[in-house]
Amino acid sequence: MAAGSRLLLLLLLPWLVMASHSPPGCKIRITSKGLDLVKQEGLRFVEQELQNITVSDLHGKEGQFHYNISQVKVVDLQLAFSDLHFQPQQHLVFNINNASISLRFRRQLLYWFFYDIGSINASADGVHIHTVLQLAKDEAGRLKISNITCNASIARMHAGFSGTLRKVYEFLSTFIVTGMRFLLSQQICPSLEHASLVLLNSVLDTVPVRNYVDEHIGIDYSLLRDPAVSTDTLDLDFKGMFFPRARENQELENHAVEPVIKETERMVYVAFSEYFFDSAMHAYFQAGVLAIELQGEKVPKDLEVLLRATFFGTIFMLSPAVDAPLRLVLQVSAPPRCIIKPSGTSVSVSAFLNISLVAPGRPPVQLSSMAMETKLSAKVFLQGKALRVQLDLRRFRIYSKQSALESLALFSLQAPLKTLLQLTIMPIINERTKKGVQIPLPEGMDFTKEVVTNHAGFLTVGADLHFSKGLREVIEKYRPAPTAPTYPSSRPAEPSMDPRQL
Repeated sequence: MAAGSRLLLLLLLPWLVMASHSPPGCKIRITSKGLDLVKQEGLRFVEQELQNITVSDLHGKEGQFHYNISQVKVVDLQLAFSDLHFQPQQHLVFNINNASISLRFRRQLLYWFFYDIGSINASADGVHIHTVLQLAKDEAGRLKISNITCNASIARMHAGFSGTLRKVYEFLSTFIVTGMRFLLSQQICPSLEHASLVLLNSVLDTVPVRNYVDEHIGIDYSLLRDPAVSTDTLDLDFKGMFFPRARENQELENHAVEPVIKETERMVYVAFSEYFFDSAMHAYFQAGVLAIELQGEKVPKDLEVLLRATFFGTIFMLSPAVDAPLRLVLQVSAPPRCIIKPSGTSVSVSAFLNISLVAPGRPPVQLSSMAMETKLSAKVFLQGKALRVQLDLRRFRIYSKQSALESLALFSLQAPLKTLLQLTIMPIINERTKKGVQIPLPEGMDFTKEVVTNHAGFLTVGADLHFSKGLREVIEKYRPAPTAPTYPSSRPAEPSMDPRQL
């Protein structure tokens, strides 16, 4: 019995593994070259955060000396040596070595009856900061910085003193400099933790996860699993499924080939499987918008003449409705299918065309109902962050759903109907797909120098990145407006300038 159970488990194991690993419809790879660009922008952001460090006041007493150090401000940063790299399995490591931080603060000193006040310039040298960011998928399927580990140290610190009591300050420099060094080192990591877990995560919130494409369909870009980090790359697996807005919870199973990205030469690679495009066409089909109707003056005149001649006998028997306007209804009969090969991308469409006479005040009279099979070539390209598709008619065939004899009679309509599709229908379709769909990148980051490459079952877009907006600009754009503080009826007294009252 136990042996039978083990055998059943072995037989089911491959199926269970496949079930637990849903293939992505969209995959993004960020390479070390892309990370170098992120480091440049990230370093500017870190400089801005460290310049806003708030250091507590330092005050104390040594014998008859009373001292107070306040209004500490960072006036300059030198982050000459920095490094940002991948660390398997889910981490980014950011190091700053041998940096220097210049400070200015207000001094107050009382020694017996001598009182001195002024400013001091100080410098913290040999600053080392080591941070490890853990990346993960949150409950909504969004990429987040889930945790940060930070260590900061200052090798040495010195201060320059001036004024009437310069010798006294030099005597007290050990207490002051040691205290300032401790306070400063204690503020570096909390500042970077807030910058990562709050501010940088607010930038990641701008990545589209589940949003609407147009009035008919939406796109689900939720992450399927935590990011996979190697020493050279970061891979993100997105669901990449479109859905009709009328049935937002509808799921379409993914049986397509999983995209495989092997390249690392460009900053970023985006891969799309056939499932990505199939789900879009399935969603449009479910939304009931894959239909076009032409009636009256919208029907090209030469085609109208040919149709009336082709169905003359039927029309003549319908007298007095001979002069009634024609109506053509083109309706897709099944969700179109996308086929991606190294040679190119194509879309197979099955539809039917109903031709009717529509007399005013009378029900329409159907002249013919023919089936159509078309194959469209698809040119996929990126413009900005929008993925767009340009379709062109490649092959076209019509036949009767009733008899082979009627199919033979419809042969004369093959060329004019193909012209109708090329000149009238295809421009309408391409106008509808002109907007495209946004790629899941944060706001302020865009693609440049895109190159599309076809593979068997998927295509990849290799590109470089650039920042059209800085991190600080995006953060400030989405920062909640501050609420007005509520003050008590009597405002607190101004702080005393006398260090004896400390």
